Amino acid sequence: MKPTVYITRRLPSEVIEAINQHCKVLMWNEEDVPVPREELVEKIKVVDGLFCLLTETIDEDILKHARKLKVISNMAVGYNNIDIEAATKRGIAVTNTPEVLTETTADLTFALLMTTARRLNEAEQFLRRGKWKTWSPMLLTGQDIHDSTIGIIGLGRIGEAVARRAIGFNMNVLYYNRSRKMDLEQDLSIEYRELNDLLTNSDFVCVLTPLTPETKNLISYDEIALMKKDAILINTSRGGIVNENALITALENKQIWGAGLDVFEEEPVSINHRLLQLPNVVVIPHIGSASIKTRIKMAQLAAGNLIEVLREKTNNYIVNPNYKNY
Repeated sequence: MKPTVYITRRLPSEVIEAINQHCKVLMWNEEDVPVPREELVEKIKVVDGLFCLLTETIDEDILKHARKLKVISNMAVGYNNIDIEAATKRGIAVTNTPEVLTETTADLTFALLMTTARRLNEAEQFLRRGKWKTWSPMLLTGQDIHDSTIGIIGLGRIGEAVARRAIGFNMNVLYYNRSRKMDLEQDLSIEYRELNDLLTNSDFVCVLTPLTPETKNLISYDEIALMKKDAILINTSRGGIVNENALITALENKQIWGAGLDVFEEEPVSINHRLLQLPNVVVIPHIGSASIKTRIKMAQLAAGNLIEVLREKTNNYIVNPNYKNY
């Protein structure tokens, strides 16, 4: 008998077909509406596998209803939406989808940096609203990217990819990470700095570390106070690493020059969110990996993870540190 799986969002047809070959598929059919929590509770009672997105919070209260669940396949690199400890104690494997989105997310990170620095969103709206009457020497002037210093917080795969792009702009690259990466320091001619030193000396600060209990509010009032007044903060990792109230205060008081954000503490963001009212911040709706090819690859990898665990095959993307197939 085929195992039963529940998919929390509509996926490309080829991905559904691949899962269908090995599993009985139940699916939430609303493409752009997250599955209601009560629906998830009911389905998790009867399925062997769960294919979910970062929009679903899979916590202890959800998992206590699981009767035969063997795997949660998360279509994302991060998995802070899942209670890993609660899953592990029930013998439930949790998988993620790293690697396939590295370059795409690095592209978006650097695009957001450039857009914020050169005020591209503001400039486009200026033109569209008919405000462009003449060329002016200081009209919509922004910050130079070339020959500046970028500080990367979190030198994982995406952080490294951003560093390589920065080198192409002749930027001086500093990084802060849990552990030093001596090989990359030599290969890329980049420099390790402690966090406070990085913040003090960077023109651009890019947050690319995972959200964990240790990195929650890693960038808050004291850290932002160390940054240059013409510095720009970019976050394409996870909301919650940057304290939003601290950032709003800094932007309102012009303690820093600007910010570019793809992620927020609570998503989706309310139209009345204070960050959306500020002229010196560029905001986009968590689209770091949103290229057609990459999203399809992510879905295919997540499907493969789901199937491999259910078929008791080796899987390289199980993130539970102490997982055992009980």
